[in-house]
Amino acid sequence: MIKYVIKRLFLMIPVMLGVTFLLYGLLSLATGDAARVKFGEEASEEVMDAWREEKGLNDPLLVQYVRYVKNIVTKGSLGTSYLTDKPVTEMLIARFPVTLKLAVVGLCVMLIIGVPIGIISAIKQYTWIDTAMVSVGMLGVSLPNFWVALMLIILFSQKLGILPASGMGSIAHWIMPAVAVGIGPSCTMMRTTRSSVLECVRQDYVRTARSKGQKERTVVIHHVLRNALIPVVTVSGIQFGALMGGAVVIESIFSLPGLGKLIVDNIATRDYPVVIGGVLVIAIAFSLVNLLVDILYTVIDPRIKTQFEVKKRKKNAAKEVG
Repeated sequence: MIKYVIKRLFLMIPVMLGVTFLLYGLLSLATGDAARVKFGEEASEEVMDAWREEKGLNDPLLVQYVRYVKNIVTKGSLGTSYLTDKPVTEMLIARFPVTLKLAVVGLCVMLIIGVPIGIISAIKQYTWIDTAMVSVGMLGVSLPNFWVALMLIILFSQKLGILPASGMGSIAHWIMPAVAVGIGPSCTMMRTTRSSVLECVRQDYVRTARSKGQKERTVVIHHVLRNALIPVVTVSGIQFGALMGGAVVIESIFSLPGLGKLIVDNIATRDYPVVIGGVLVIAIAFSLVNLLVDILYTVIDPRIKTQFEVKKRKKNAAKEVG
């Protein structure tokens, strides 16, 4: 298992290189001039040219990219902001906890809503309850999270006046952002849970448990649910990354000072080191969460852990024979 984790960590390196290279390519196609944004319309061309030369913006794109990667490897630096001249790493560290908190509360909303509804829908298959829940799930998946956020603000802030529309001072400030970012993934989770539970309830061990006279609740919790958790955990890991990505828009709508709002604000000001650094941090967090999901597989399903042990024994046996 340790070798597997180390291997996965090394495989993250080409993924991060691909992310940064793709971002550099896309941002090079964007219109606008960072020097003009920084110094304003009244600045002379000599001042702006000197600044571009200092920042290396006159170099070819590939040279800029290699220099950026070299600074990360040798100095652990993500560069400095064009506008504030502050280290990008410090800016991201200050903002990341907000984005992480929003993704976690969104994940909680997803699990609290999606898993129980998916189980009930599977148990009540082909009934009006199942039909209603599947219909609601399809509707929820199709709704953009920014539209949900705006509707929540109109209803609960403007019309009812019971929840604040922006800020992060109390629990009340997090309710609408959590629902807005988590409602779509919760519908995806509901559909995944329903399919996984339906597959498990048809297995022989479930029929055997029922034939022994066990209560339906016991059968579902102790026999069906645990065996149905593998797809649920997989989707949770994938959706966590989507939640961090979705936070880019939600943070801007609710004025939450997280990575998402930082990225959006600095796209407008052409502060590309901050944009690239923010996306890179989100990509790293997404990769680490998926690695954690793979490790959790061995806890949920002992058969996976047994497979690793069998492979290890076979390798040891081959070495002894050799």
